[in-house]
Amino acid sequence: MSASPALTPAPQDLVTLSRDAAEGAKKLVAEATRRVRARVLSSDGKLDAAKLEAEQHAAHGLAWLATYGEAVRELAHYAANLQEAGRLGETETLLVRIGMGEYLDQMFGGIPMSQGEMVRPTSSLGLSGRELAQFRTSAIEAMIAEGNTPENRAALVARIRDGGGSATVGDSGLDEDMEAIRSEMRRFGKAEVVEKAQEWHRENAYIPMEIIEKMAELGVFGLTIPEEYGGMGLPKISMCVVSEELSRAYIGVGSLGTRTEIAAELILCGGTEEQKQRFLPKLASGEILPTAVFTEPNTGSDLASLRTKAVKDGDAWKISGNKTWITHPVRADIMTVLVRTKPEEKGHRGLSMLIAEKPRGTDADPFPVNGLSGGEIEVLGYRGMKEYELAFENFEVPASNLLGEVEGKGFAQLMQTFESARIQTAARAIGVAQSALDVGLRYAEERVQFGKALVNFPRVADKLAMMAVEINIARQLTYFSAREKDEGKRCDLEAGMAKLLGARVAWAAADNALQIHGGNGFALEYTVSRILCDARILSIFEGAAEIQAQVIARRLLEAA
Repeated sequence: MSASPALTPAPQDLVTLSRDAAEGAKKLVAEATRRVRARVLSSDGKLDAAKLEAEQHAAHGLAWLATYGEAVRELAHYAANLQEAGRLGETETLLVRIGMGEYLDQMFGGIPMSQGEMVRPTSSLGLSGRELAQFRTSAIEAMIAEGNTPENRAALVARIRDGGGSATVGDSGLDEDMEAIRSEMRRFGKAEVVEKAQEWHRENAYIPMEIIEKMAELGVFGLTIPEEYGGMGLPKISMCVVSEELSRAYIGVGSLGTRTEIAAELILCGGTEEQKQRFLPKLASGEILPTAVFTEPNTGSDLASLRTKAVKDGDAWKISGNKTWITHPVRADIMTVLVRTKPEEKGHRGLSMLIAEKPRGTDADPFPVNGLSGGEIEVLGYRGMKEYELAFENFEVPASNLLGEVEGKGFAQLMQTFESARIQTAARAIGVAQSALDVGLRYAEERVQFGKALVNFPRVADKLAMMAVEINIARQLTYFSAREKDEGKRCDLEAGMAKLLGARVAWAAADNALQIHGGNGFALEYTVSRILCDARILSIFEGAAEIQAQVIARRLLEAA
């Protein structure tokens, strides 16, 4: 099956249309930003916190609208880059046309912020229908009218089915080196992880150390650590590919590499040279495993209210307090612990970061060290590493392990890692979404109802088509953020958008894949039930969707 020529124009026409439509979308976002900003300004022309909170629906809606605007812009760049390289084929053309058409239509009609919350440019952002019409250029109209059509969706699914298990649906847009890394990670995932992940999940078992050791041999833990500290010195986009493919096999495995990268970045950005020399080579080799110890029971995303304290006592800091939602702490060798060392300083200014070393534990004896205890938090998904609540009681950390050997910089040091953390979370989300597409497609082709395979029913095929389209959109937005990071540019806005969208795409893909399975999807024995549980965490950790939207909105409104 293939799309008719009328629905897939010559590539150059697509590139021009996409570029012009993205420019029109940019103008819509600019006007919406101006409208919302007028509603949240104080009398002196600055953002008013109380007004911003009162207008939260509009502000967060603006964040989503701008995310869509960035997404269509990256789709346009994707089409142009592939066309220039002679790689823009029918599958890529369909991905762009359906994606552009659907996202532009939603920008003018309504974007789902969650299952029950819609942002509409009229009722939410204050644009009248007549004003809105001024932004619907001929390019946008053409994209909406000819993009997400039944014919195009059917043609895309036919292309996917003919792909023979390709690593990605369509060209990823990356070069041969990055695709070689993808192939290596995919081979590892299929050989070592995919068939065992369901068992690990259902038994709430740790990912075996043999798997971690093999990941270390592949260089996963030292991928982006500079060569002078024992790493490979590769760009951030390489870690996106690795996180994506390992999370496609199992999110827990994908997250192991991400955890080390973020810990390494924390030390690289904020540590002394002695701390870098001491910890980074061991992180790169996988000799030591890290865990991040930031969140507290009553603070969540409000780190300024953090209460866990560290008191200087001779040549040591003594930590006392409680932490929660700590991932993989039992088998971790070092903990990056955010503490309050200056109780007289309120908010962020009194916080410091400690690199706390500890022995590895076991299920029988999880914390074999004085001053540290904890209890496991049983979770729906994202297993394989285990979540814990921790209690510190005069837990000793050498004074030399104060990150950077400077107090009061803990929050600023942590903020330096947020861009990478959110880019990597977006990459993990893409992997989870891709795994949902994998199992959804396989089941739809194998399951026969009413005399034919499920994939032959349009509503089923449509679900598969939109999974592939949105995965590609989230992928391009994530890769763009990584490239910005690699070029040394500030990219917290783009990284936040990638994470915000990627998490929703993963949840939608998992939900639709389960729906394709019908009642079987509700059975624990089917992989899709695990994928659904794993996908749900993505819009919560590394910045809940609402917090992420708030951060994006503030950046947009402050810059306007």
